[in-house]
Amino acid sequence: MSPYSIGVDLGGTNLRAAAVSRDGKMLGKVSGRTQFSEGREAILRDMVEGIEGLREQFGVEHLAGIGIGVPGFISIKEGIIRNCNNIAALENFPIRDEIGHRLGATVILENDANAAALGEKWIGAGRHVDDLVMLTLGTGIGGGIIAGGRVLRGVHGMAGELGHITVVPYGNPCGCGNQGCVEKHASATSVTAQARMLGLGDENITARDVYDMAKAGNPKAQAIFQGMGEALGILLALLINTFDFPLYLLAGGMIAGWDAFAPTMIAEAKRRSFSFRTTDISVEKAELGNEAGLIGAAYLPWSE
Repeated sequence: MSPYSIGVDLGGTNLRAAAVSRDGKMLGKVSGRTQFSEGREAILRDMVEGIEGLREQFGVEHLAGIGIGVPGFISIKEGIIRNCNNIAALENFPIRDEIGHRLGATVILENDANAAALGEKWIGAGRHVDDLVMLTLGTGIGGGIIAGGRVLRGVHGMAGELGHITVVPYGNPCGCGNQGCVEKHASATSVTAQARMLGLGDENITARDVYDMAKAGNPKAQAIFQGMGEALGILLALLINTFDFPLYLLAGGMIAGWDAFAPTMIAEAKRRSFSFRTTDISVEKAELGNEAGLIGAAYLPWSE
């Protein structure tokens, strides 16, 4: 059997692990059973059991390595999650070394958005380039930067926190301590908050509901998505002007509303970026969907 790696995607609501071949083919996948409210030990046990099951199935001798994608700020040197609001039990816990100790194997820990960007670079929309930026648009906004085919982490492992770049100088306050973060003006949470404020629905309204209203011609819903497009366009112009990379990808659940926000986004980015207006730089949808983080985590042992 040819070499393979194991990737783990520890999301805010579930756990998945997959064995992936060197050419990016998914050989096998398992999903976790643990509810994160059950605590740290239950989460760790579930992760180890999932990895062990795949390792036994495909052979210890052929395993190239194990990569784990997790939400939050990652201290790469220590292998610790410094900010993990969705999985509080893992906050400031040396998860990389603990999992490695239990498995007797080397484990690489990475931020989930970085892992997703790496997956897109490996076998997704970025497979033809070595440099790209990816934005993940969901409940919040995350990001990953791939430079020279590898994740750009920065000195503390916190590079690529693109959701907390300011796009409205005195805009909505953010939990990070800033105000006007793009996350507070272009995420699903932002869309639904604006919809409630404008009287389009109650606390049960979803971003999909607002999109459907916009497509049906509701001017308030359309204005919300235009505002989202403007915020993202400002962010894209900043990124293009900073990196001059050939490709900028957008992923996540909000991509379903692409036709409602993308025209404004592209127009705003072109207005603010000379290089975007005058070169072949591309802004595209990502291709791998919710598999990107899992595939990228599996690629970590080969990309390091």
